[in-house]
Amino acid sequence: MEFCVHGPRANWKGFLRLSLVTCPVALYPATSESEKISFNQLNRQTGHRIKYIKVDQDTGDEVPNEDIVKGYELEKGQFIEVTKEELEEIALESTRTIEIDEFVDKSEIDPRYLIRPYYLRPDGKVGHDAFAVIRETIREMNKVAIGRVVLTNREHIIALEPMDKGLVGTLLRNPYEVRSEQEYFDEIQDVKVTKDMLDLARHIVNQKAGTFDPEKFEDHYESALVELINQKRAGKLIRPKERPKGENVVDLMEALRQSVGREKATEPANAPKKSAKKPRKAASGQKEMLMPIAGKKQAKEAGAKKQPARSQRRSAWLGPNVC
Repeated sequence: MEFCVHGPRANWKGFLRLSLVTCPVALYPATSESEKISFNQLNRQTGHRIKYIKVDQDTGDEVPNEDIVKGYELEKGQFIEVTKEELEEIALESTRTIEIDEFVDKSEIDPRYLIRPYYLRPDGKVGHDAFAVIRETIREMNKVAIGRVVLTNREHIIALEPMDKGLVGTLLRNPYEVRSEQEYFDEIQDVKVTKDMLDLARHIVNQKAGTFDPEKFEDHYESALVELINQKRAGKLIRPKERPKGENVVDLMEALRQSVGREKATEPANAPKKSAKKPRKAASGQKEMLMPIAGKKQAKEAGAKKQPARSQRRSAWLGPNVC
């Protein structure tokens, strides 16, 4: 069985331009969810995978891809057909060029407008000088560069910031995509919070104070999925776990006092500081199995050290993959 190993694949290639300074660049996704466990849909009766086909809604006949076109529904059952050629005719400059329009302070960008980050780097062996000029200009000005780029057939606003030798570009939503908070916040009651309550709450915050380090966080749901699959694979009986029950707070001051006491009790006075990196615990139930799964993230990390073993484990659990 063969597995294909691909290097980073650009989502977009074109040019980055600041006034008359231009360089070829490539845009790569900075995040990925491919390491998460994913499921296939199966026929319960046969155990076979479900296949999706595109059919004509009225006739039920399967339609080949070359006969499928885009259409905008004016009203029920009435469509205006738009061809691929017509869409290409209205292609914007941002289809091939990220033109930097302005520079803003990062604090001015509302977090609600953030979508997803991308890495931007020079494309090929030319243009590195121009890229460095643009990158260092943004860095020296301590600003965020705002431009536009077309991805997945839509134009997006993109905010560019320096990171090491490259740039990070974050896609931003358009104003019409962000809902007004008033629709949700208007009915929140105006409550007077006393100084004593704030003092107790601040004390709890100080006890829980730390520094942001993503390595400390664990995807508990992913770990639970690994445990569930390993237990089912081992033929163990799955019993539902008791869920924690939420309780209404009757006396808020007493709840705050108890919270302060609980935080003190959970951390000894002379306890050493927590390590920045928290080792991931193995899911229970794995050690009883001959070939337990470890989740895609752990399998990838192990495979970096011993590639053949990773391929065998993948084939044992996931079945054949076709690149």
